[in-house]
Amino acid sequence: MKSDNTNPFDFARELDFQQILTNPILDIAARFWEDDRYEAFKICYRSMRVVDDLIDDRKATGDEISAHEKTQYAALVNDWVETIHATTAQEQLQRLLIETIVRFNIPRWPWQRLARSMVYDLHHDGFASYRVFLRYAKGAAVAPASIFMHLCGISSTSDGYRPPEFNVRKASRPLALFSYLVHIIRDFEKDQKSNLSYFADNLLAAHGLNRAIMRQVADGGDIPAGFRALMHQYRDFAAYYRGRARLMIDSVFPVLPPRYRLSLEIIYSLYSQIFERIDPDKGRFTTVELNPSPEEIQKRINATIAAFRSNI
Repeated sequence: MKSDNTNPFDFARELDFQQILTNPILDIAARFWEDDRYEAFKICYRSMRVVDDLIDDRKATGDEISAHEKTQYAALVNDWVETIHATTAQEQLQRLLIETIVRFNIPRWPWQRLARSMVYDLHHDGFASYRVFLRYAKGAAVAPASIFMHLCGISSTSDGYRPPEFNVRKASRPLALFSYLVHIIRDFEKDQKSNLSYFADNLLAAHGLNRAIMRQVADGGDIPAGFRALMHQYRDFAAYYRGRARLMIDSVFPVLPPRYRLSLEIIYSLYSQIFERIDPDKGRFTTVELNPSPEEIQKRINATIAAFRSNI
């Protein structure tokens, strides 16, 4: 296993950017880690995607979920959580996950929080208020981010891995919420066409909007002033957590080896790149408009590495 103190810049030069630039941002950032921690991240992230996609794919059909289906899906989610607490498992992914949790001393609560959010998804169509959305985000966004932050912060000892020296849940929240809000704005067109809505209903109503109007905009229709006002508001929400995320990253830097500090900078920088493309006044909020090209992402990564290297 490589040492935690391996120079991150030598490792960065070995990356095949053509293979990773279309991957999720967390995956791109985790590529800067040591191999064993990157593999641990992939196993944990895959386990979360399984249950998340299960619910999203069902909701994307647009058909009403019956009471019987809700019971069935909730049982699947609960069974999924139970396997995480088991000491043995039959399926390969379950076995790998349990081994990874034990080896890297990962707490189980992120999976429990995600499960609560998925069960909420089964029983609700969207969010009555922004406050409800923030509670939901504890599982949908903060939970997976906490695993990433945990793997950043653990340190290797002769007896295994020592937990991070900081509060992982608290440290994960601002960067997770910044990233999630940027996701929601960036994926507006795609989500609307998949019958998914992440904008709070009370804020839609406050701006004279409803679900039908949101879908019309996503389909290329006229953009009303209320929609632009809503996007201004959500961009402000993201800007708030972006500032909090910067403070958080700076606060944990002293206890992280360089390559893990760099990975947090990569996340912050790549989500900031999308954030900077959000134009509430003139934008159309299409997938093409809000997604940087692979060439732009690579340029941003290179600039982030160069800036990090000059300040280390």
